[in-house]
Amino acid sequence: MACCFQISAATVQGKVVGVADGDTITVLDAQNTQHKIRLQGIDAPEKAQPFGNKSKQSLHEMVHGKQVLVDYQKKDKYGRVVGKVLLNSVDVCLEQVKRGMAWHYKQFANEQSKTDQESYAQAELTAQAQSIGLWKEKSPTPPWVFRKPTGAKI
Repeated sequence: MACCFQISAATVQGKVVGVADGDTITVLDAQNTQHKIRLQGIDAPEKAQPFGNKSKQSLHEMVHGKQVLVDYQKKDKYGRVVGKVLLNSVDVCLEQVKRGMAWHYKQFANEQSKTDQESYAQAELTAQAQSIGLWKEKSPTPPWVFRKPTGAKI
């Protein structure tokens, strides 16, 4: 066998019963099991940041109370499923970027398909060019910078 590891894909299907922020939801499956889902490929502003609450509200309006399908390949260090969330075949993660409610999380782009990488990057550029959502600010602080301790080098 030439390969040293295997990536297995899985899915979670259920109703969105919670929206923690602009990139984290809770899905209740048919067995009444709750799954914390971190939206793959994006990073939304933290609640304490400008547009943090608007990002959460955007995601809430899009998916809360609705049936979604989550395609995933991994869990993060907090035990959350990291996946692509689909609502009636619409990529919710990409929609958040298009709305200017999240950044394309390029640090983890290698976990996305080439097509998704390109779509997300283009959506971010378009939102930025059109000053949509968080891009209304002159130079918004990405959440991965905001989360770093003060004085940390980037």
